[in-house]
Amino acid sequence: MSKKHIEECVRTSLEGYFRDLRGIEPDGMYDMLVKVVEKPLLEVVMDKAEQNQSRAAEWLGLNRNTLRKKLAEHKLLK
Repeated sequence: MSKKHIEECVRTSLEGYFRDLRGIEPDGMYDMLVKVVEKPLLEVVMDKAEQNQSRAAEWLGLNRNTLRKKLAEHKLLK
């Protein structure tokens, strides 16, 4: 899956989100989107990195402590 394909999936999902609102104005979309994208991102990367936080942090371009903080926020620490 290319970066372009992921962008298209996000765009399509957002269009559906706005359709579902039926004219109601959204609130706090940025934080909502970060949370709903960040958790599955962390889950998949940690799985592919075989729970190795140093490797996952490197793949994500994050400091290992930042990764641990995000894992804790999403209750993904094991």
